[in-house]
Amino acid sequence: MKLVESNGYEFIHCPREAAQVSVCSKEVNRPGLALAGYTAHFDATRVQIIGYTEMQYLAQLEEAKRARRLKTFLALRPCAVLLTRNLECPAEMMELATRYEVPLLRTSESTSGCMAALISYLAVELAERVTRHGVLVEVYGQGVLILGQSGAGKSETAVELIKRGHRLVADDAVEIRKVSDKTLVGSAPDNIRHFIELRGIGIINARRIFGMGAVKLTEKINIVIQLEPWDNEKVYDRLGLDEEYVEILGIRVPADVVPVKPGRNLSIIVEAAAMNNRQKMMGYNAARELLHSLGMEEDVVPEQRELDIWHDG
Repeated sequence: MKLVESNGYEFIHCPREAAQVSVCSKEVNRPGLALAGYTAHFDATRVQIIGYTEMQYLAQLEEAKRARRLKTFLALRPCAVLLTRNLECPAEMMELATRYEVPLLRTSESTSGCMAALISYLAVELAERVTRHGVLVEVYGQGVLILGQSGAGKSETAVELIKRGHRLVADDAVEIRKVSDKTLVGSAPDNIRHFIELRGIGIINARRIFGMGAVKLTEKINIVIQLEPWDNEKVYDRLGLDEEYVEILGIRVPADVVPVKPGRNLSIIVEAAAMNNRQKMMGYNAARELLHSLGMEEDVVPEQRELDIWHDG
């Protein structure tokens, strides 16, 4: 059971093979109401955490009443019950857990600390996810997801960014997880982590060539850079006033389209995009400041804005 191994829990009782014990809910619960006899709306898919308070409540009950309350609780067959602070498991609980095939776990952590760590862990492991073809790099603290067709230069840009001191998270396949209603986290599949494919060179291991400081396991996705071949017929945004977004797993992420042609230094452009996005997150927009300094309004037609700014006089 990955949850047990990753968090350092121990099995007090496991009714079946550990690999067959599964947790499918990101939520956890302290079953105070269930132990008091109120079981309406009880969610058996949640890990039930029993701490010092719950144990003291059970200890002050009469033996027969305590057995009834524990039976009512464990008969609901929760997916797992976790005891904190290395608390001893009462004999009645062990007997009933065996009867109803409920896994019992234990940890030395405090109850509050255990809950916080477990909620965070489950939010990542059970998050809704999708895999995108692209490159994810950390640039100046910003998670930059670079997308584009094969041969657009994504991997080459990633290598140049690594040489400039930034870090690679994933190349070719990016696993994206929705860890909250506002946050996307990207990582690489285990079997291709740290590897980069460079056409004409082959596969390289970024960690071995550039060192441990050149890679990172996970990173939030703050901005998407879409690489596309330069189209002379297309009008590209020159001011950046009109913000564009892409939607991933129901979350809108700021996006920039970067046209590619010989002579453009994509790594520097990505660095500038990351820094600019960071400034926008902090409330500063360079395009708006430029318009205001020129006494222009933001609702002017975009093409007219560019004409007035760059070709006046």
